[in-house]
Amino acid sequence: MNPFTQWQGIAAPMPKANVDTDAIIAVQHVYTLKKSGLGDYLFHRWRFAPDGSEIQDFVLNRAPFRRASILVARSNFGCGSSREHAVWALADFGIRCIVAPSFASIFHENCIRNGVLPVRLDEEVVDRLLNMLERDENKEVAVDLQASRIILPDGSVNAFVLDEAQREILLKGLDSITVAERHKDDIAAFQQRDRQVRPWIWRSNS
Repeated sequence: MNPFTQWQGIAAPMPKANVDTDAIIAVQHVYTLKKSGLGDYLFHRWRFAPDGSEIQDFVLNRAPFRRASILVARSNFGCGSSREHAVWALADFGIRCIVAPSFASIFHENCIRNGVLPVRLDEEVVDRLLNMLERDENKEVAVDLQASRIILPDGSVNAFVLDEAQREILLKGLDSITVAERHKDDIAAFQQRDRQVRPWIWRSNS
C-alpha cells in the first residue's frame, strides 16, 4: 500500500448526506476480487444514463472535477453495506482522501486498510468548503497527515484528528499482515499463556 503523508489535488464537492455504498458501487459490479477497473463503476448510476452516456451535471463529469483526487461530502458517508469494493472503486478512480463530518464505521476502517484518508471536519467547515469548491476558481485542497491538518482553497488551515494507530498505518503504508507481524512477540506470548489456560484448544494443533 502506498504511504499517505501529504497530498494536494482537486477536490470535488458532493453535498449529499448518507451516501451509501450501493450508490458508490452497485451490487452487480462487486462480484470480483480485482481492485483494478472498479473506478469505471464508481457512482455509475449517477455518472451515466441507461444508454451509457455521461450525465453532464454530475460533479465527476464536470471539469475540472473529473480529475478530482479528493471528495467532499456531508455526514454519514459510506453507510449501508460493508462492501470493501466501495473503497476499491474510489481508490481506482484516483480518490486519495474523503472529507466529511462523519463516516460509517466499517467504511472508515476500509478506507484505512486501502490507503484512502478519511478526514472528519466540523459540519460548518465542510459547508464552507463545499461552497468554495462550487463558487471559487481555486478547487485545490492540501492535506498533510504528518501535521494532521488540511488547507482549504482560501488558505485557511483546519486541524483534524485520526486514531494514532490508523495514522501510522497510512503514513507507513502498512497492510494488515505487516501490522500483525509487528506484534508477533505479543501474539506468541498470548499463545503461550492460552496453552496453559485452555490446553484443549491447542491439542489438535500440537
